[in-house]
Amino acid sequence: MFNSYNLLILSLFSELVPSIMSNMLNPDAIFSNNEMSLSDIEIYGFDYDYTLVFYSKHLHTLIFNAARDLLVNEHRYPAEIRKYDYDPNFAIRGLHYDVHRALLMKIDAFHYIQLGTVYRGLSVVPDEEVIAMYDGSHVPLEQMSDFYGKSSQGNTMKQFMDIFSLPEMTLLSCVNEHFLKNNIDYEPVHLYKDVKDSIRDVHIKGIMYRAIEADIEKYICYAEQTRAVLAKLADHGKKMFLITNSPSSFVDKGMKFIVGKDWRDLFDVVIVQADKPNFFNDKRRPFRKVNERGVLLWDKIHKLQKGQIYKQGNLYEFLKLTGWRGSKVLYFGDHIYSDLADLTLKHGWRTGAIIPELRSEIKIMNTESYIQTMTWLQTLTGLLEHMQVHRDSDSQMILEEWKKERKDMREMNRNFFNAQFGSLFRTDENPTYFLRRLSRFADIYMASLSCLLNYELDYTFYPRRTPLQHELPPWSDQLCTDGPELKSESVARNFGCSSFLVLTFGHLSF
Repeated sequence: MFNSYNLLILSLFSELVPSIMSNMLNPDAIFSNNEMSLSDIEIYGFDYDYTLVFYSKHLHTLIFNAARDLLVNEHRYPAEIRKYDYDPNFAIRGLHYDVHRALLMKIDAFHYIQLGTVYRGLSVVPDEEVIAMYDGSHVPLEQMSDFYGKSSQGNTMKQFMDIFSLPEMTLLSCVNEHFLKNNIDYEPVHLYKDVKDSIRDVHIKGIMYRAIEADIEKYICYAEQTRAVLAKLADHGKKMFLITNSPSSFVDKGMKFIVGKDWRDLFDVVIVQADKPNFFNDKRRPFRKVNERGVLLWDKIHKLQKGQIYKQGNLYEFLKLTGWRGSKVLYFGDHIYSDLADLTLKHGWRTGAIIPELRSEIKIMNTESYIQTMTWLQTLTGLLEHMQVHRDSDSQMILEEWKKERKDMREMNRNFFNAQFGSLFRTDENPTYFLRRLSRFADIYMASLSCLLNYELDYTFYPRRTPLQHELPPWSDQLCTDGPELKSESVARNFGCSSFLVLTFGHLSF
């Protein structure tokens, strides 16, 4: 057995790893879940926050601090929670929060909790305790969040899908930590609601908007890239529209900074305070025109005019007034549920997800240390499957050592991305619940709109045809044994194939 083990190590690190290193992933690429040609797209729509505009690291600190102060000043929480500062490296997007148990965790596409990623406050919960609480590691469907990721109508889980939710998760964990450390009895449901309301008030009361407007250069970044994308689309005669939940004056100042004073000339329709996802479902709310001073007018809207700004409204009226229907429309947003889900499921628009975390994760995946670790982890898994038929005590002892090595390497792999929760896209082997929803609701996804600059506007995106599980040979066949020893050239031939590279490293394998 150790001969097989040593031959695999020799082959992988002398032949396969260099082969993978020569086929690096492009962090500025656009990835496709569904075949789509840009030549079919006549109208481009955009969300504003984290789609047209990107914010610096200072914004999440601002949101965290403002919400923390609201908890103290308005909800009478202990002033001692002010000692907690925002940690940008604690949480990742897509996590679930058990409202009743006050636990933050990562769940895969099959509703299984990834053990080792369950946090009570700022401390990890032992696997044995998690299994005891949930009678295993599976979360039943009726306990999962609702369609939009919310905890409602009996759902005990809340999924945090918004980039703005990162400070919310961290604040929840910090306040939980304070109560636990100081043996303060509290109701987790009330804490969740108070933190949620405080985060909401940072937006609703204009705290965040005023801070950004007062120091726009501190908070907004990548302006030149957004300008270039919009200019490219305009030069090719594409129609463009903006639908955002942000208020008029805030969007106007941001777009003037990003694009210029004449930014509205680029857009055929601009809609603010749309209240997505209700905008896509509620047929009752009419549009209102906003004048240059931000005053709402009472005129009945018979046409959506270029250069004007409109508030609220609904998608059904939007479709009636514009005639922009079906697959000739491509809408970009960062929120999988609020921006994209209804559009693709109910209205047939093409959808593009903006996932800023994608760029940094791909850069990690291109490092030699990650490639070596991931390659050996995959190979060791195959070796375990192949060798488990040996039942003698010596073989079983070796297999147990390999299982421990595999467990250690899984943890090492997680730490490449985030020490607490790992990758946004994967648990140990499975796609995350976040990735499952991304794959369903987004035709294409990318790190930022600037990725469009790398493609002509007649480019067709083709999703990779990655093998299904029943289309692949079992691990034992991939290992290609002739008796007890593995042939080095067979390993290199089988593991070096493109399907292995995609299954192991490519985002399109999800």
